[in-house]
Amino acid sequence: MQTVIDPRPTPSAPHMTVELANYADPLHAADVVLLTDAYARDPMGGGEALPADVCSRLVDGLAAAPGAFSLIARVDGRPAGIANCLTGFSTFAARPLVNVHDLGVLPAYRGRGVGKALLGAIEQEAAKRGACKVTLEVLEGNQPARKLYAATGYCQYALDQATGTAQFWEKKLP
Repeated sequence: MQTVIDPRPTPSAPHMTVELANYADPLHAADVVLLTDAYARDPMGGGEALPADVCSRLVDGLAAAPGAFSLIARVDGRPAGIANCLTGFSTFAARPLVNVHDLGVLPAYRGRGVGKALLGAIEQEAAKRGACKVTLEVLEGNQPARKLYAATGYCQYALDQATGTAQFWEKKLP
């Protein structure tokens, strides 16, 4: 999959593509690690570099995870953003769902439509996979991301207003 977002680059609108990463391609693999690490280093990704052992296992781990896929956004041929996604299953719809595990855009490319292009490509790939929905998580204080998600149709969800909106919880294991 290679989706060309803007085939006519201009000084104000550079050439942007979003492509499905081929984990066996050394350039794609390097870009997945580079962009995922850059996202991890950002305050909204935790503010710390990925450990070297995680970087060395990341691409093989994604390749081995059933239904995992990554999308790489490029601006003028340079890596600009990443979406690492995992396919799950909705028991209530009896269909796959796609969870956006990581969505990161390098600081130099923010505000230029890269995140929006990645979300559009995620939705296209999810539809190809027969998914019933796309899910993601966002930090409460990440206002730029929340604004982007809301503008592209994402929202907090509740099964019933009386029970409130869903929350994302975790328990780290050793």
